[in-house]
Amino acid sequence: MILVQRARSLGRSLTRRRPWKGARKGAQEGVQEGVQEGVQEGVQEEARKGAGESAQETAREAVRETAREAVREASRETARKLSRESAWERVLGAGRALGQPFALALFEGDADPPPAARRLTFEVPRRLRPLVPFTSYSAVQAADLVLAFILYGLMLSMGFDWNDTAGRVSAANPAVHGPVPVIFLYLAAIGVSLPVALRDRWPLAAWRVAAVMAPIIIWATGSVGRTEPPYPIMAIIMYLLVLYSVAVRCERRIVAGVWVLTVLAVWIVHPDSMFLSSIIASVAVLFGYNVRARRMATSRLAEEERRTRQAEGAQAVLEERARIARELHDVVAHHMSVIAIQAEAVPLKAAGDAAQLEAGLAEIRGLSLEAIAQLRQVLGVLRDSQGRTDTAPQPGLDRIDELVSNARAAGLAVVVKRSGSLGGQSQAVELSAYRIVQESLSNVMRHAPGATVVVEITRRGGELRLRVANGPGTGPREASGGAGQGLVGMRERAALLGGRLEAGPTGGGGFEVRATLPITERESA
Repeated sequence: MILVQRARSLGRSLTRRRPWKGARKGAQEGVQEGVQEGVQEGVQEEARKGAGESAQETAREAVRETAREAVREASRETARKLSRESAWERVLGAGRALGQPFALALFEGDADPPPAARRLTFEVPRRLRPLVPFTSYSAVQAADLVLAFILYGLMLSMGFDWNDTAGRVSAANPAVHGPVPVIFLYLAAIGVSLPVALRDRWPLAAWRVAAVMAPIIIWATGSVGRTEPPYPIMAIIMYLLVLYSVAVRCERRIVAGVWVLTVLAVWIVHPDSMFLSSIIASVAVLFGYNVRARRMATSRLAEEERRTRQAEGAQAVLEERARIARELHDVVAHHMSVIAIQAEAVPLKAAGDAAQLEAGLAEIRGLSLEAIAQLRQVLGVLRDSQGRTDTAPQPGLDRIDELVSNARAAGLAVVVKRSGSLGGQSQAVELSAYRIVQESLSNVMRHAPGATVVVEITRRGGELRLRVANGPGTGPREASGGAGQGLVGMRERAALLGGRLEAGPTGGGGFEVRATLPITERESA
């Protein structure tokens, strides 16, 4: 029993002293630590008194049961406290969420900057710049300044008339309220004009100024103007303009806070006109919010259009790079292949004959000059800062014989077959056909030197069909270090015209290229 009592008392003391703002796990660990300390102290006390093993076991079991009960009680207490704290936090969170729009409207919020680009914007003359805080004004700002001056004059004039009338009535009947101090009339005039002057650049600040000056305007109007409701027409115009500006330039929470505060103020000042005043204020807020939504949609649309133009420009750059890469590959690969083969074959063919050697070198020089001319033609537009292009004609089907001559000079046996009318086609079709034949012959020179090649050019209906087939080569093959860009370029050329290209090996160790290009007529000059 001594052990049980010691464990219970220690568990209760730890339960009272434990800071229960932590988690349930911390509470359970604290109780368990306390119980274990109680168990150890109780067991040692019983051992010192000479109790037997059975008594110690009984004491331990009792202490464990007490510990479990203490842990369960502590867990229930912790759960109750956590539940109360969670409910309180939810209440506080809801209160903060409800009060945030009012805090933003009165103290913390800020409006969006005015639109960067406006149609009617004018510069302030240099002689007047020291007198005004800005170097440029838009038409809206100028109109606001003019309207603010007009409202100031009207309110001041009306206030003086009210004061004179109140003075005469008070002189005749002392029980009637007399005129108000003139300073309040000036403050009322400032209250209806200053927010209008500020609303374009600082709409939320303009509303705060209007909210601060509203009690003075309402008091002066009710004291000497004696109108029902106590809202002069100048104050109504000012406040509706400010509400519109806030709705256009502020976020939704700020607008909601401003609207609620406006309705509450109207209800407090003059409950009889609350319904009509709330409708008028709501119309101004909804109109401004609609304008804001349209501006944001227009801004997003302009941003999407800008991104689309950038993407289209990037795509056009990529397509132009691919086109230039195809042209460079076709020009360089063909001419360099022919030059390399002829440079190797000319000394063997000449066999010491100076005339033959000179003729072979002259042919190599001619190929080099032709390659340089075509490279200049391809790269000319890139070097021209004004975007002018080279007007030299592009190669077409009429220059197929030059390709055949170069291929024969490089050791190929080339046979050309033509059928149909091959004239009158567009430059794009003729250039693509020329490049396909050129690349096909270059591939034969590199991979099947000395082979027999058949070039077929046929026009059938609205299609131009090309076929370049070769047999097995008779000489050593050139070591290939490329990445197969020739076939890729040929397929791209055919696809750009809406055609198709097929390439693959044939029986007997040969290779065949077939292309079909739709024909478009040459444009008339």
